Amino acid sequence: MIKRAALILCCTMPAAHALDGITVQIGESSENTTTYRIGAQFEFGRTLWQSDGGGAQLDGYWDAGVTRWSSLDATSLTLTPMFRLSFGASDGGVTPFVEAGIGASYFTETDLGDQDLGGKFQFEDRIGAGLRFNTGSEVGVRYYHYSNAGIKQPNDGIDMGALYYRMSF
Repeated sequence: MIKRAALILCCTMPAAHALDGITVQIGESSENTTTYRIGAQFEFGRTLWQSDGGGAQLDGYWDAGVTRWSSLDATSLTLTPMFRLSFGASDGGVTPFVEAGIGASYFTETDLGDQDLGGKFQFEDRIGAGLRFNTGSEVGVRYYHYSNAGIKQPNDGIDMGALYYRMSF
């Protein structure tokens, strides 16, 4: 089942873009389980908006990832378009940013501790903030919420907070 889902994820990733980064992440879920995530990022390849003075810039990337929900014995696969608002770099080359996105996820299990997701398909809502260094690497924090938006009942949903590191190529 996981192999089939991974194959579907790989086939739906944007093929026109080269791999731009790999993210490793550790987090904690609302069910008090440790989560581990690895993701691949594919930049949109263009600026979507820039302030007149150039101090703020909106761009984005596709993020495809696999999360292991350790003590819940579950894995999720996600594909999310992320929008990132960056603020001017400091003299040291550090650029702060905030990001947000809504994407799709597939869970291998629907009963996660006390939470019943109601189905394997879930929406992923994500917000985050971080710092991008002049090398292209990033560190940051993220908050995730997963639910099926009421498509199926029950719709308990599950949340996750995480720290991450991104290595850019």
